[in-house]
Amino acid sequence: MLFDDALGFISFGNTNPEIFTKDNQNCPDLTSVKEGFLRGNMYESEYKPYKNMTYSKIIPKTKREELLLEIMELCFAINDLNLYLDLHAENKEILKKFHELVEKLCTKEMEYVKKFGPLELIDNESLEKFKWIEEPWPWQNEGGAKYV
Repeated sequence: MLFDDALGFISFGNTNPEIFTKDNQNCPDLTSVKEGFLRGNMYESEYKPYKNMTYSKIIPKTKREELLLEIMELCFAINDLNLYLDLHAENKEILKKFHELVEKLCTKEMEYVKKFGPLELIDNESLEKFKWIEEPWPWQNEGGAKYV
């Protein structure tokens, strides 16, 4: 499948043209961001647990871990919706939800950076020294959650 600015989608092979029509606004049943992160899937109808297995809830112990978990959940949901939009580019409902989550993620990331320091290299205000080197490393696990 190719995209031409003048023509739109140009399909070839056995692709289904109904996927790209404007009439196809079916929205899959989305689960919550938190539930989707734990499952590894944002769609109710697509989640099929293996036998009787279930997932564990993640319980953050500090405000920092709680905020970082929210950021990770939002990143996962955005990525999963992005994959869906790759195949269903005309779905306005999912696109709207995608934009809402991106905006919420930006807000949460700014909140984290203001309270706890940079998440990425570009978030560092001081070019002289990085503070993350002085903080506990994940394997030191000083009173926090094991995997967050």
